[in-house]
Amino acid sequence: MKDVYKDRYGEDISDDSVKTLYSVAVSIFAIGGMVGGFSGGTIANRFGRKGGLLLNNVLGIVGACLMGFTKLAESYEMLFFGRFIIGVNCGLNTSLVPMYISEIAPLNLRGGLGTVNQLAVTVGLLVSQVLGIEQILGTNEGWPVLLGLAICPAILQLLLLPVCPESPRYLLITKQWEEEARKALRRLRASNQVEEDIEEMRAEERAQQAESTISMTELICSPTLRAPLVIGVVMQLSQQLSGINAVSNKFVSPYDFLSLFFFLFFFVLFSNRGDLIENCYAFQVFYYSTNLFTSSGLTDESAKFATIGIGAIMVCMTLVSIPLMDRTGRRTLHLYGLGGMFIFSIFITISFLIKEMIDWMSYISVVSTLCFVVFFAVGPGSIPWMITAELFSQGPRPAAMSIAVLVNWMANFLVGIGFPSMKSSLENYTFLPFSAFLAIFWIFTYKKVPETKNKTFEEILALFRHGNDRYAAHKQLTTFPSTYYNSKMLYT
Repeated sequence: MKDVYKDRYGEDISDDSVKTLYSVAVSIFAIGGMVGGFSGGTIANRFGRKGGLLLNNVLGIVGACLMGFTKLAESYEMLFFGRFIIGVNCGLNTSLVPMYISEIAPLNLRGGLGTVNQLAVTVGLLVSQVLGIEQILGTNEGWPVLLGLAICPAILQLLLLPVCPESPRYLLITKQWEEEARKALRRLRASNQVEEDIEEMRAEERAQQAESTISMTELICSPTLRAPLVIGVVMQLSQQLSGINAVSNKFVSPYDFLSLFFFLFFFVLFSNRGDLIENCYAFQVFYYSTNLFTSSGLTDESAKFATIGIGAIMVCMTLVSIPLMDRTGRRTLHLYGLGGMFIFSIFITISFLIKEMIDWMSYISVVSTLCFVVFFAVGPGSIPWMITAELFSQGPRPAAMSIAVLVNWMANFLVGIGFPSMKSSLENYTFLPFSAFLAIFWIFTYKKVPETKNKTFEEILALFRHGNDRYAAHKQLTTFPSTYYNSKMLYT
């Protein structure tokens, strides 16, 4: 930016102006994410889940090209515009991908496949960290290449996504194309026996006939849907206000494209092997984690490697959580995650307070930060995206996802902008506000969030029709038994 400004205006740019331009570059990505996330529901209804994702790749390619050629064009405005487009692309992905996966996944694999989405994000995060080190592409000459590499997963997705089917629920319930829905189900289940799936969708359609198309205003005003909407929004806030953005800044992430591509890789690989599948945001940079590690007493070099360690741990723990999601349940894992993050956020604060008195306390700070990330990966990392899509039936789901994703990106933006000032003001007590939020979210989850494991969308909605509390699941399943819930023939 300094060189471009001097060549353009013939004078050096001030440090304050550099900070302003850098803030614009950071914040415009999140603003694009808000626009994309809020548009996700409209795109999903108009073009379909698969169609929306295909169109979204065009944005990804355009944004990656703009960022990649920024230095060659000597235009930081091109960088800003490219980051905004990439932000819109990532915002659409965060809305469309969980919706698509939740609608195509069989009931007994919905949680695990939903977590594969988050696994792909963490893999992309780790790849971007490794590529971003100084020895590879983290140089003045290499950063345009790093940003431009975002075009690769977008192109791969354009090539692979056409061989995947559209969401059967979208085809049957939204478009009323039953034969196309049957064809999609046969491919997804690797079986011709899809009548149970069709009947379950028909039951959902009959129950939600009055709400087949619903606007955001109608969603907010609906007494039945208001409770799940509040839960979905609070779950999104529990992710962004947990303090994870104090450890990892998620504004710069072209490798979020890897999210759907990674899932599609598994789908294409196992699409004709139903037995095997049964067994189975530009680059993200951890600004604040490196800063926290150096504040704890580590050298700059050690702090960089500790930061990469965070990325590796997130991949490993997300991988571990995949089989647990459909065994332990979403609510239980989210409680474990929030509880663990609360405990280790307290440890981080204590280690900061007494690091001057005890030399080895810097290592406690590092271990506490790593454990903080472990529990994030177990719960708040993936569950908010998944459970928000599960709480709604076909009609209101796109509008609900738009609102929830908008809230997530807004919280991401506010934390990213506000954390440096908060760190300067609170210093060693920086994590205490996050500890308070984590405690509040744990109580809310315990009191209000139902378990969605092994429940059809209609069963989940029935919980809210008859009162939303954590004991409703057992009551509803004994009052309205489902033929789908206990079937061992499901999608095998």
